Amino acid sequence: MSIAFPNRSRSFDPTEKRVRFLGHDGMFEVRFFIGLDTLGKTASSAITSEGDALSAFDEKRRLILEAAEKAYARGKRNNMCVLTAADFH
Repeated sequence: MSIAFPNRSRSFDPTEKRVRFLGHDGMFEVRFFIGLDTLGKTASSAITSEGDALSAFDEKRRLILEAAEKAYARGKRNNMCVLTAADFH
């Protein structure tokens, strides 16, 4: 089964400086994370706050979900996947 993203929610993790979002592979929930450094490379403006991070994620949601699908399909198949800049190439 492939990964799906039926829930549009995302949250900011200030301790780890990343955005968290969820995917589902059948009945299994998979946590995805994208760090601010990686997110900043896709954003059209600087990320200096939680609001900036969430706005940047929303702006590039389609690109991020495509990268997450590819990363998950490539074998990062577990209950957690951290996206890096390499996942966007």
